Amino acid sequence: MNPIIHKTAEVSSEAKIGQGTKIWHHSQVLAGAQIGENCTIGHNCFIASTAKIGNGVKLESNIDVWDLVTLEDYVFVGPSVVFTNDLIPRAKYPKKNFPSYGKWHPTLVKNGASIGANATVLCDTIVGKSAIVGAGSLVSKEIPDYAIVVGNPAKIIGWACECGNKLVFKNDKADCGMCARSYKKNGDQIAPLFQ
Repeated sequence: MNPIIHKTAEVSSEAKIGQGTKIWHHSQVLAGAQIGENCTIGHNCFIASTAKIGNGVKLESNIDVWDLVTLEDYVFVGPSVVFTNDLIPRAKYPKKNFPSYGKWHPTLVKNGASIGANATVLCDTIVGKSAIVGAGSLVSKEIPDYAIVVGNPAKIIGWACECGNKLVFKNDKADCGMCARSYKKNGDQIAPLFQ
């Protein structure tokens, strides 16, 4: 199925849009942007030219995905989440015109992660596989795979299965009560016991 693009959206013919992707009202996708298959781009979103969005990603409304932000497959991004790509922004000295004043920095959100509404993800960070970032949280450092984090700055309060159900570890092992996947824990590292 060809992409569905709402008539009010502005999508460059030089952007790569996968089959089955839907781009809704008043969104803008710049030349060079990459969006995978079967994604949903909610209303009033902006996708920059070097942004990369995998397959099955869902962006709710009012989200800007700036240059150097990568969202892997099946990432969920809640309404009004903020991504950044500049550690020292200066209006008078934009990085494009003054490269000696610094550079833009990447952000990576790994496969299956979820980011709650109004969270802020600072650049030079990684949100781990299947991690959950609580609404309104500030991500300022790397979030481990399967971690549940909340707050400003975001701190680990628990662990989530790939399906999203909260895990309870006993003797460093947990079985998901929803989907029966199993995990082992070693400090702040969680590893699945399935393929």
